[in-house]
Amino acid sequence: MFDTLYDCFWWDRIWLPVNLTWADLEDRDGRVYAKASHLYVTVPYALVFLLVRYTFERFIATPCAASLGIKERVHLRVTDNPILELHYLSHTRSPGQSAVDGLSKKSGLSGRQVERWFRRRRNQDRPGVLKKFREASWRFVFYLFTFFGGILALYDSMLESQYWYYVLEMSFYGSLLFSITFDVKRKDFKEQIVHHLATLTLLSFSWCVNYIRIGTLVMLVHDSSDVLLESAKLFNYAKWERTCNALFVVFAIVFMVTRLIIFPFWLIHCTWVYPVEHYPPFFGYYFFNVMLVVLLLLHIFWAYLILRMVRKFLFGKVRPSRDYRFRPAWSVYPALPFSRDTNIPQV
Repeated sequence: MFDTLYDCFWWDRIWLPVNLTWADLEDRDGRVYAKASHLYVTVPYALVFLLVRYTFERFIATPCAASLGIKERVHLRVTDNPILELHYLSHTRSPGQSAVDGLSKKSGLSGRQVERWFRRRRNQDRPGVLKKFREASWRFVFYLFTFFGGILALYDSMLESQYWYYVLEMSFYGSLLFSITFDVKRKDFKEQIVHHLATLTLLSFSWCVNYIRIGTLVMLVHDSSDVLLESAKLFNYAKWERTCNALFVVFAIVFMVTRLIIFPFWLIHCTWVYPVEHYPPFFGYYFFNVMLVVLLLLHIFWAYLILRMVRKFLFGKVRPSRDYRFRPAWSVYPALPFSRDTNIPQV
């Protein structure tokens, strides 16, 4: 049963064009091709990333935060109330007036006391600046490392260097999925989950069908703005407002150029136009492009938030360092389109 499902899933006609089979991507004559089994290591590596992140945040990011005067804010803890706590955990963190009236009768507290309890309870769960600084520090270091690593992998154009670039990126995104329950929960929480899953799917697909060269380029393009975003957040938490605002403007420009110009008009254009010049469309072709469009829609969503903040920054009194929308992590991850020559296996 398992073998049948396995064969159906990896059927050539699903993932490859009519002129290619998986046998064409077997190693021969000194030529080595990418295989799905190469990516199995990303699962344990994602767990290793969690350990490395914990070590980094505790022994490097925390002392850096202390040197910048960033301290953990201690919130006033609420009094124990099983009735209100149960409603907070199982129903909503912000009850409406009718719910407040009902909880007031059950708990014996006044409506104002119930509202005050929920407000303090929300503040108690709100992550402090130190936690945000440590998280941003870890992402900044990773994005900076992979950005230069991506340049080297692209320059090298050898399978081994590109393999480790893929492994690092996929392990990192896998670790983000593992840690999503205890990371800072942001306003774009659901969009981030969709984005991580789409990214891992596209990375895996591009590796398995050997669309590696163009994938490396696109990962590099997408990582370029992440470094700017995380660095701006670090300066925001350190209260270096001028530096933060300047970096945010640069980030917004780079984001718009890479996500809304290069990504759709160059890269997605290649995925839609060039493949059908060499072979008729197939399921993998449609699947890949649909996933890229999902990422593009997320790009547009985040671009809308960025532009709305820039408008307030330029024409209002709100600064990026003080606007609540600056605090979510707008990081857009790699997408992996076809290149014009992808009908020929790449090494």
